[in-house]
Amino acid sequence: MSTVSHNPRDDSVLGTVPDTGPEELAAILAAAAAAGPVLAATTATRRGEWIRAVADALDANTEALVDLADQETALGRPRLPSELARTTGQLRYLAAYAESGAPFEPTIDTADPAASPTPRPDLRSIRTGIGVVLVFTASNFPFAFGVAGGDTASAWAAGCPVIVKAHPAHPLLSDAIAEIIRDTLAQRGAPSGMFGLLHGVDPAVSALRSPAVAAGAFTGSETGGRALHDIAAGRERPIPFFAEMGSVNPVVITESASTERPAALAQGLCESFLLGAGQFCTKPGLIMVPGDSAVPRLLTALVADRPAPTMLDKSIRDRHRTGITRLLSRPAVDVVGTGLAAHPTGAGEQISIASVAAREVLAAPELIEERFGPSTLFVSYESPTELRMLLDLLPGSLTGAVQRGAGEDVRDLVGALAVRAGRVLVDDWPTGVAVTCAQVHGGPYPATTDARHTAVGAGAISRFLRPVAYQNAPDDVLPEWLRDVNPDGVLRRVNGALTVEEAKR
Repeated sequence: MSTVSHNPRDDSVLGTVPDTGPEELAAILAAAAAAGPVLAATTATRRGEWIRAVADALDANTEALVDLADQETALGRPRLPSELARTTGQLRYLAAYAESGAPFEPTIDTADPAASPTPRPDLRSIRTGIGVVLVFTASNFPFAFGVAGGDTASAWAAGCPVIVKAHPAHPLLSDAIAEIIRDTLAQRGAPSGMFGLLHGVDPAVSALRSPAVAAGAFTGSETGGRALHDIAAGRERPIPFFAEMGSVNPVVITESASTERPAALAQGLCESFLLGAGQFCTKPGLIMVPGDSAVPRLLTALVADRPAPTMLDKSIRDRHRTGITRLLSRPAVDVVGTGLAAHPTGAGEQISIASVAAREVLAAPELIEERFGPSTLFVSYESPTELRMLLDLLPGSLTGAVQRGAGEDVRDLVGALAVRAGRVLVDDWPTGVAVTCAQVHGGPYPATTDARHTAVGAGAISRFLRPVAYQNAPDDVLPEWLRDVNPDGVLRRVNGALTVEEAKR
């Protein structure tokens, strides 16, 4: 088996990449397993040097990587250079955060013979890398959620070897990035199994079932993510599988907001739902508006003369087209606007805007589903009660947003969305995910398989860590950040208080 790389603009063949064979897969798994203890014993500072070296090497190859990515994804400029810069910035950010010690939460409770009702032993705990992480890359972010993307960066920062399953939408780019990573890590003396790349669904599933793999991470469809999650959970020794999957990203436009600034809302929505040809996991796909709102009409005017954007590949385009056809087959759903027709060659897709009454959605909740592409759905509500019923019906999402009027109290709406989303926005649009300590890129199922974690930001490292406690252990056997002295000055919790001071036995 092999993967054929196509240019989505014209269907031309760019190359063919063979699937990873059994012997090569076995070698990748063995090298990763061997690298696990080495990385766990390596200081965060040393690992940070390796991660930053990869970032520097990717930056040094920006032009070649961007050109190749554009050929395989049609995402173009300025998007791709910006995304690559975000990716290398994320590598450096997570390396620095790991070096601070914060993700590992070093905690020391010194012995207390006088503790009641029983004496307390010396206990010291720290979070350590979980082991080999298998990363399934995304189609829509060839850099930021690709081979050197956030999952890889956060697993490395945690001290875990990474095996990456390349996405078939950009296999040549995946190979190019992998070569840069391998060369860079080898030059810096990193263990060879710190990184591996494989192609093909069957080899990836075999890897997921391998005892060498300790955790998985995925960005993609609900169908694919759920299937892989079930494999991970069904192993003789189950492993955690962190999947980012479907998200409708609901937006509530209040009556006041719709009256005060309909044109601005239409413009903001247009820019957001069409960003990247609508191929963002945070695309606003379900817009709740008052029944008399002018926003749908104004949005329709904005897209009427827009050419059909090119999607990542024809299979993704066809899945979107099938979803739109299914939606529009419902008598209660109306087409309120479209862009220009798509060219028959390539992966172009016509922009489409649909509308349905809230009462119809309440009667048929299956209308609420992610449609990954250049489309959005308006749901018109007639009263606050009907809106609240809609909110109670929403599935888990990565984001939820409220557009309010000046000074309007929307605490109830924000609270309702916070139950169903990992990130709640007020007077803003959900596309664009900053890499920060406070970021949450996750949410209740089906947005993710584990709502306790984020896939973006400093907190992403936590997915690949597990706590280990040491009882009455002398300094010479303890991890460095649990010893009495603290030469790195990391913040530790000692007897319940956060401090950088030495621990007194």
